[in-house]
Amino acid sequence: MLEIQQLNTDEWKRLRKIRLAAISEAPYAFGSTFQETTVRPKSDWTAQIASLPTFVAVLQGLDSGIVRCSPRPDSEDTADLISMWVAPNARGFGIGEALIDVAIDWGRSEGYARLLLDVSEGNSFAIALYKRKGFKATGRTSRFPPPRQHIQEYEMAFDL
Repeated sequence: MLEIQQLNTDEWKRLRKIRLAAISEAPYAFGSTFQETTVRPKSDWTAQIASLPTFVAVLQGLDSGIVRCSPRPDSEDTADLISMWVAPNARGFGIGEALIDVAIDWGRSEGYARLLLDVSEGNSFAIALYKRKGFKATGRTSRFPPPRQHIQEYEMAFDL
């Protein structure tokens, strides 16, 4: 059975564990590196949960996926879908779709008109998932910060 749970600040160790698993398994998909992430203090993790709604997919009692949402500081009507990841052994069970749905629901409940995300160019499965859920490429691109500036990301948007 799949359950989506929103983390609270007391659950910072869950966030840390999931985030490290995600970055370890798919380093091409995240702006942060494993090395940077391992040294973050507890205060960093709790602050992230306090400021970024963090949703975890729990499949058969195991944390199996994550998505976070972030208001855009430069736009009152736009928010970001960030940190999306599903554990390899949990793929194919609809977790990605469920996590996107919860991010969309969050955006609508907060009154946003648009949800944006960035996806790395080689992440074809994620790109296909986002397209299936109705996200469209905006034409904007960016690059990861050093030392992985060779990885290009594409922006996609969903009108809420």
